[in-house]
Parts: sequence; structure tokens; C-alpha cells
Amino acid sequence: MPSIARAETVGSLLRPAYLYEAREKARSGEGSADELRAVEDRAILEAIDLQKSVGLDVITDGEYRRVGWNPATSYQPGAPIEGYGPAEDYRITYMKFWRDNSGKLVQRNLGPGTVVKTPLNLRSDIAGKEYGFLQQHAGFRTKYTFTAPSYHRHFWHPKYSSDAYPTVDAYLAAVRDLIRREIVDRVIALGGDYIQLDAPNYGQAYTDPDVRAAFEAEGHDLEAELIADAELDNSLFDGITGVTRAIHVCRGNGGGGYWSASGGYEHFAAEMFPRLTNIDNLLLEYDTDRAGGFEPLEHVRPGATVVLGLLTTKNGTLEDRATVEARIKEASGFLPLENLALSTQCGFASSGPGNPLSFDEQRAKLELISSVARDVWN
Repeated sequence: MPSIARAETVGSLLRPAYLYEAREKARSGEGSADELRAVEDRAILEAIDLQKSVGLDVITDGEYRRVGWNPATSYQPGAPIEGYGPAEDYRITYMKFWRDNSGKLVQRNLGPGTVVKTPLNLRSDIAGKEYGFLQQHAGFRTKYTFTAPSYHRHFWHPKYSSDAYPTVDAYLAAVRDLIRREIVDRVIALGGDYIQLDAPNYGQAYTDPDVRAAFEAEGHDLEAELIADAELDNSLFDGITGVTRAIHVCRGNGGGGYWSASGGYEHFAAEMFPRLTNIDNLLLEYDTDRAGGFEPLEHVRPGATVVLGLLTTKNGTLEDRATVEARIKEASGFLPLENLALSTQCGFASSGPGNPLSFDEQRAKLELISSVARDVWN
């Protein structure tokens, strides 16, 4: 496996205004796809320079070719994967629990829910379009992020999806196989050595008491689904060695700094963590008390690395350096220091609008990650 990246970010970076403008022009027909691509290229090159200049150990493209963190389940025109459609009368349960920093429920205009309606089909080479450019221009170690297979569980609905896939398990197997064939294998063929699965579903569906109760009222067997989800995500990397295989867990990262669940890893660590035998890195949100304590790290399999998400992306306040270092030391009481690393708790712009902080504040957080990592592990 490649060397451990001690300083990294989860994936998305704040998008520059000119990128939003170019995407809107392309959407309205005022600009062409080629023009948008050129603007994305410019933004990605700037993202590469930023991450290298602050001293991160591995870099992403900022997810600048995406509207949001998840390109896998969109039904909008041009979506890379065909098979999804709208459902006016359905919304994934944890999407109903978005909260602001005070914990107050907020109403977000998210439009119709999304469900799988027809067999999945890849419309375009998403890995080639996204990762190929990054790999070609980075001159540095790179990371590619993509939606975890388990995240798709709640996009299957018996009313809408049974004609395409008779059961949710059949659908999830198809999702896993598509991601393995068209994303994982493709990125590795392009020279990638770090692939991260984004799986906020663990932190959203299995932690918060209110969310759990709502799922259970709908008839979900959460204990069985948790085990199935962990085994599904782990199986994606069967037979793959020589690359860093990672999974990221948070509790929702909506535009505006919103979150959708509260609860520690003790709700699922004992069942999930030991099953991740093919996962090298666990990037875990730990920026607030909502994530609980470090005790569940005792369930991480020997040899795996936990990337502590101690710096928040939900606001621009810079964390105290001594506090960050003290929390790393505290975590090392449950997992050896050599098996720890440091990152932000989530992306800076997981959804289109991004979180409420400035580009200077984003840079300061990335610089702090790198500086602390150098002092702690070098």
C-alpha cells in the first residue's frame, strides 16, 4: 500500500464564482459544454496549486466537475449514470432532518426525491473525465472520491424500482458492480493509488435517535441493513491491492453548514469497522460533540488508519492548534499514533452553494492541517 497521507482534505473545495457562472451559462444554453470544460480546467489547476502550496500529502480536483459531492444518482440532463428519476411522494428519511448550527430543523427546497426506475447504464466515462485531468496535471499524489455503494440503499423503492430491480439487494449488487467496473478499475488503470468512498449514510441513518426511530417506523431493520452495507462496501475492493482504499463517514454536510444527524460511532462501530477488511483508511468526522468520543476506534481493524476529521468545514473559525494536537493525543489512547492522520471533517462544498466561509479561511484550515501533521508525525 502507498505511504500514509498524514495531512489531507475530504474532497470538495469552495468553488470560485466564475465556475458557478460558467455552469449556469451552460445550463441555460448561453455557454457550450466545451466552454464549461475549459473553465473547470482552470479551476482545477488552481485547486491543485492551492493544495500543493499548503502542504497536503494527497490532493483532489476539488470536485469541480460536479454540482455536488454525489454524481451517481442524479436524474438531471447530462447525469453520467442513466436509471434514476424523480418521485414526488418520496424523500429519503434522513433528508427530512436537516438542522442548522443551533440544532433547529430547517426547511430545504430539495425538489422531488430520487429513485432508481430503470436498469443502470453509464452514459459517459466519468472517471476518465474527472480523474484523468487531475492525474495528468497534478505532478503529485492524487485522490479520487466517489459515492459508496451502500449510500444507494434508499434510492430503491418498491413502488418505483421493482421493475428495474426486484429487490434492494439486487439493485445494490448492480451498483457495486458498476462502480467497480467503471470507477475503481478505471481510476487504477489511469494510475490512481488512492480511492475514497463517500458514505455519509452510516452517520445519517444509524446514529441519530430521531432518524433511527423514523426508519424503524417505516419497517427498516437497521441492524441487518448496517451489516449488509458494511459487507457491500468492503466487497467493492475484493482482490485489489497496492492502492489506498478509503471510506469517509460524516453526518450530512448541506450547503450553508447544515447537518442532518447527531450521534457517535458507538452506534455502528462494533458491527461496521471489523467488517472493513479491504479498507485502509477511515476518514471520520470528529469536529463537534455530535460525533461522540474516540472510544469506538478500538473496533478499527489492526493496520488500518483513521483520518481524524478534527477541523470543521461548516464555518470559518480557525481551530486552536493546541486543542487539535491534544485531541490527536487523546485519540492515540484508543488507536496507535502511527495509525492516525488528520483532515477536515467533510468537504468545503459538498453541495453546490458550499459552506459559509471564505477562501482565505479555507486556506488557513488547510495550512493548519499540514502544519500540525508535520509536527505530530514527522
